Amino acid sequence: MTGALSPSHWLIILVVLLLLFGAKRLPDAARGIGRSLRIFKAETSALTEDDTQKTATKELPQDTAAAPVEAVPTRTSNGTTV
Repeated sequence: MTGALSPSHWLIILVVLLLLFGAKRLPDAARGIGRSLRIFKAETSALTEDDTQKTATKELPQDTAAAPVEAVPTRTSNGTTV
Protein backbone atom coordinates (compact mmCIF):
# COMPACT_ATOMS: atom_id res chain seq x y z
CA MET A 1 0.00 0.00 0.00
CA THR A 2 1.52 3.33 -0.99
CA GLY A 3 1.12 6.45 1.07
CA ALA A 4 0.19 4.70 4.33
CA LEU A 5 2.48 4.52 7.32
CA SER A 6 2.85 1.08 8.84
CA PRO A 7 3.55 0.55 12.57
CA SER A 8 7.24 0.05 11.81
CA HIS A 9 7.37 3.49 10.16
CA TRP A 10 5.79 5.08 13.24
CA LEU A 11 8.33 3.31 15.46
CA ILE A 12 11.22 4.67 13.39
CA ILE A 13 9.75 8.20 13.53
CA LEU A 14 9.36 7.92 17.32
CA VAL A 15 12.96 6.74 17.77
CA VAL A 16 14.28 9.59 15.62
CA LEU A 17 12.26 12.13 17.63
CA LEU A 18 13.55 10.70 20.90
CA LEU A 19 17.13 10.91 19.63
CA LEU A 20 16.71 14.49 18.41
CA PHE A 21 14.84 16.02 21.34
CA GLY A 22 15.34 13.64 24.26
CA ALA A 23 12.77 11.99 26.49
CA LYS A 24 12.49 15.06 28.76
CA ARG A 25 11.64 17.61 26.09
CA LEU A 26 9.03 15.63 24.11
CA PRO A 27 6.27 15.76 26.79
CA ASP A 28 6.93 19.47 27.32
CA ALA A 29 6.68 20.09 23.57
CA ALA A 30 3.45 18.08 23.35
CA ARG A 31 1.99 20.08 26.26
CA GLY A 32 2.95 23.34 24.58
CA ILE A 33 1.36 22.28 21.31
CA GLY A 34 -1.80 21.24 23.16
CA ARG A 35 -2.04 24.60 24.91
CA SER A 36 -1.49 26.45 21.66
CA LEU A 37 -4.23 24.46 19.95
CA ARG A 38 -6.66 25.15 22.82
CA ILE A 39 -5.94 28.89 22.63
CA PHE A 40 -6.31 28.84 18.86
CA LYS A 41 -9.64 27.00 19.12
CA ALA A 42 -10.94 29.45 21.74
CA GLU A 43 -9.95 32.46 19.64
CA THR A 44 -11.50 31.12 16.44
CA SER A 45 -14.75 30.29 18.25
CA ALA A 46 -14.77 33.79 19.75
CA LEU A 47 -14.33 35.27 16.27
CA THR A 48 -17.26 33.27 14.89
CA GLU A 49 -19.40 34.33 17.88
CA ASP A 50 -18.48 37.97 17.23
CA ASP A 51 -19.42 37.60 13.57
CA THR A 52 -22.74 36.02 14.54
CA GLN A 53 -23.50 38.85 16.98
CA LYS A 54 -22.58 41.50 14.40
CA THR A 55 -24.91 40.03 11.78
CA ALA A 56 -27.68 39.69 14.37
CA THR A 57 -27.39 43.35 15.38
CA LYS A 58 -27.29 44.51 11.75
CA GLU A 59 -30.59 42.75 11.06
CA LEU A 60 -32.36 44.38 14.01
CA PRO A 61 -33.66 47.94 13.43
CA GLN A 62 -31.82 50.45 15.56
CA ASP A 63 -33.78 53.30 17.15
CA THR A 64 -31.36 56.22 16.83
CA ALA A 65 -33.78 58.95 17.90
CA ALA A 66 -32.92 60.11 21.40
CA ALA A 67 -35.67 60.83 23.88
CA PRO A 68 -36.14 64.56 24.57
CA VAL A 69 -34.57 65.73 27.80
CA GLU A 70 -36.94 67.65 30.07
CA ALA A 71 -35.71 70.68 31.95
CA VAL A 72 -35.56 70.14 35.68
CA PRO A 73 -36.46 73.17 37.80
CA THR A 74 -33.67 74.28 40.11
CA ARG A 75 -33.91 76.33 43.29
CA THR A 76 -31.70 79.25 44.06
CA SER A 77 -30.19 80.00 47.46
CA ASN A 78 -33.04 82.38 48.34
CA GLY A 79 -35.68 79.69 47.65
CA THR A 80 -36.99 80.81 44.26
CA THR A 81 -37.38 78.34 41.40
CA VAL A 82 -35.67 79.01 38.12
